[in-house]
Amino acid sequence: MKFLASIPLLVTAGEAAFTWQNVKIGGGGGFVPGIVFHPTAKGVAYARTDIGGLYRLNSDDDSWTAVTDGIADNDNWHNWGIDAVALDPQDENVVYAAAGMYTNDWDPKPGSIIRSSDKGATWEIASLPFKVGGNMPGRGMGERLAVDPANSDILYFGARSGNGLWKSTDGGKTFSKVSSFTAIGTFIPDPNDVGGYNGDNQGLAFVTFDSTSGTTSGATKRIFVGTADNTTASVYVSEDAGATWNPVEGQPGTYFPHKCVLQPEEKALYLTYSDGTGPYDGNLGSVYRYDITTAAWKDITPVSGGDLYFGFGGLGVDMQKPGTIVVASLNSWWPDAQIFRSTNSGTTWSKIWAWTSYPDMNLYYGLSTSKAPWIKSGFIDADTKDLGWMIEALVIDPLDSDHWLYSTGLTVFGGHDLTKWDTAHNVSIQSLADGIEEFAVQDLVSPPGGSELLAAVGDDSGFTFKDTASLRSSPGTPWMNPIWSTSSSVDYAGASVKNIVRIGNTAGSQQVAVSSDGGVSWNVYSGADTSMNGGTVAYSANADTVVWSTASSGVQRSQYQSAFSAVSSLPSSAVIASDKQNNTIFYGGSGAGFYVSINTGTSFSKAGALGSATAVRDIAAHPTKAGDVWVSTDAGIFHSTDFGTSFTQVSTALKNTYQVALGLGSGSTWNVYAFGTGSAGAKLYGSADNGASWTDIQGGQGFGSIDSCKLAGSGTTAGQVYVGTNGRGVFHASGSLKKRSDARWTIYNA
Repeated sequence: MKFLASIPLLVTAGEAAFTWQNVKIGGGGGFVPGIVFHPTAKGVAYARTDIGGLYRLNSDDDSWTAVTDGIADNDNWHNWGIDAVALDPQDENVVYAAAGMYTNDWDPKPGSIIRSSDKGATWEIASLPFKVGGNMPGRGMGERLAVDPANSDILYFGARSGNGLWKSTDGGKTFSKVSSFTAIGTFIPDPNDVGGYNGDNQGLAFVTFDSTSGTTSGATKRIFVGTADNTTASVYVSEDAGATWNPVEGQPGTYFPHKCVLQPEEKALYLTYSDGTGPYDGNLGSVYRYDITTAAWKDITPVSGGDLYFGFGGLGVDMQKPGTIVVASLNSWWPDAQIFRSTNSGTTWSKIWAWTSYPDMNLYYGLSTSKAPWIKSGFIDADTKDLGWMIEALVIDPLDSDHWLYSTGLTVFGGHDLTKWDTAHNVSIQSLADGIEEFAVQDLVSPPGGSELLAAVGDDSGFTFKDTASLRSSPGTPWMNPIWSTSSSVDYAGASVKNIVRIGNTAGSQQVAVSSDGGVSWNVYSGADTSMNGGTVAYSANADTVVWSTASSGVQRSQYQSAFSAVSSLPSSAVIASDKQNNTIFYGGSGAGFYVSINTGTSFSKAGALGSATAVRDIAAHPTKAGDVWVSTDAGIFHSTDFGTSFTQVSTALKNTYQVALGLGSGSTWNVYAFGTGSAGAKLYGSADNGASWTDIQGGQGFGSIDSCKLAGSGTTAGQVYVGTNGRGVFHASGSLKKRSDARWTIYNA
């Protein structure tokens, strides 16, 4: 019998989530600890990042595609930390990764091994009973995860935190501890930092199968495992498919092993060592070749004596040309990184640059950053370290001896003429990180009628995008003159939108800069001294007053570029904002209190109550209406139209909100956007009716933890919204939202 039921559902137009894509900063922007090529499938490769997930190579144009966004929602933000990646040698579509961000209490959840059978389009997750540290010390070691080349069901994973070696026999669905492997990797960077970032046992460093060793019961016989130890043993071997383990005899015991790569035709291992576990340290190190047949170790370190002042990290082994290897200094902070190449198994080496007569150098390479021009203008032209730093990943395409890639703390470099090193002794290096957007965004603004977007970012200063078309092109320069490693905040003057202020977080120099051309050029703000940095900033409507909630010196105020003075009436670390049309008004929030200044930030007084809220998290002033202010709290969103004298909670449907922003909507209306917990969970929502109703506009796009996201609605482009993430750069999307009064009733038959 057919059963019919009429079910009334309120369907709001715009219910489908927006389509998101990255604003193109380009060039990577952060650290890539590992790159892995498939051994037999041409052009298949993956790059793992420490805070931005996993990327797949598009070999036709050297670009990359992010493949883990869909599993990095608010509850699973740690899946953007990738501590290891492994490919199935027998199936080019299968990829595994060890996911998890921190092993201390910064990350509340255990890690996992994620697996995909369609090159990262979809994922299945195998939870582990311990944490994984994709952004912990030693993350450039590896790879810690490997698939048995003779048996796709077998994987090994080397864990951190004293958890030892783990094995799967069902293709990564489940893992169990290998009880016969008792080495755990005992090194702790700072034993006194109990519970802190440097206070954990770093564990195992790599797993390398010897594909030449044959099989027993369908599994590869010989397996090597490295540990984070620098004493008597750090490389172990099993000759019986993992049943028993022993230290490899005769091994060096001075430094930590970082990389271990098999050259099967030579039947030899190549290993790089450093006196630190990385990725920032390394003052000494070595390179070794281990002949498996003769069980002989050979020190093949390229330099010695006074020329050796760094450890070694990146290691590329040419699978087409036995005996050809490339190694890199892990960190050579001055004058530049050094890269070495040998074509005779490390007997002799040549360098990628050499001194002529100090300070002159012969450079045996050409370097271009056309895919991300800001790298050259902002970093290469301003520093001696053209080749980079933190070089843990260096690989040669196993099917193409000319194709190589290596990563730094800034970008992925590489090229397609590596064998010219052996003839002309000159290679072409490019930034080949197009598509990798590993930026930790600190703040976003979109002034109405001004520059379309200004993004303050960690490590790479910040960027200005003048219009919507520029969102698709990598900027020519970062924020410069001054350039700081990290810009922590940016704001605009609401009645004079070409006037911009930004804040840096570098101690010891002036950390306030202003622009009068929309963020194209900058000048140091003369009122800033060298004692204050970090925090957030608010610019008065007419651009004459700066209020600065500093990182460690409380709230400060400066007018007409005079010296900053303390604002004692506003608590330290207060959330601040300026009214965008009334030059005398500033807003502040701290705890449950909302504050207003009517004298250009000289003093603040408590104003309207915010219901049951106990924490003010963000304040957004309407871009074109004086006195119209929105406050995000742990209880939800509150709205005032009288300069904060009184507030109304706009809806109880959206709770526990974080960033809130306004953006141009349909016609002359303005949309409200907010991160919070609503009907679809903890996500990004939009409202076209002043918060009366909210629509999930995030959908399946992962932004990581919503409490670390930054938010801006476009002041110029209707329906456009921007999200800044902690590790995946800036996203943008556009769409229409309708008011609750425009909702329609639809009858569904079940």
